[in-house]
Amino acid sequence: MPRRTMRLWASLIVLAQAMPALADRGDEIVGRASVIDGDTIEIAGERIRFDGIDAPESRQTCINGKGAPYRCGRAAADALDAFLARSRPTTCVITGKNWDRWVGICRRADGRDVNRFLVLEGLAIDWPKYSRGRYAREQRDAELAKRGLWSGRFDRPCVVRRAACD
Repeated sequence: MPRRTMRLWASLIVLAQAMPALADRGDEIVGRASVIDGDTIEIAGERIRFDGIDAPESRQTCINGKGAPYRCGRAAADALDAFLARSRPTTCVITGKNWDRWVGICRRADGRDVNRFLVLEGLAIDWPKYSRGRYAREQRDAELAKRGLWSGRFDRPCVVRRAACD
């Protein structure tokens, strides 16, 4: 094989190894997660939005139980970051794709469901349009216990984004 052809093949192999794997429905993306916002992480350059839930927008302000405003979007992202840091790596099972990012259900290394945690702690809400009620029980528990968003008042994140909620 000519030297030029060998160099071309070697370059193609290196390039293929450097490219992130393209996920398909049911595939897993595993690695150390970086928090983008309360319902989106990034693993190995791949953005993953949590399936079936909606967290406050980064810029979103809510009212806490004492009537004071707070940055609920920032609070959700910070709590998510702390939760993920306690058990790494994060594994996300891909359920689809939405715009520029994957959609998935994610778990920490210890098996805890990240999506479920966010709803149960009142840091995100169940989005029945996509969850088909998968997190309804956790949301009821958070509401009854007045955890997170449920301790005060908030606008649904889709309203803040000016997007269709249903």
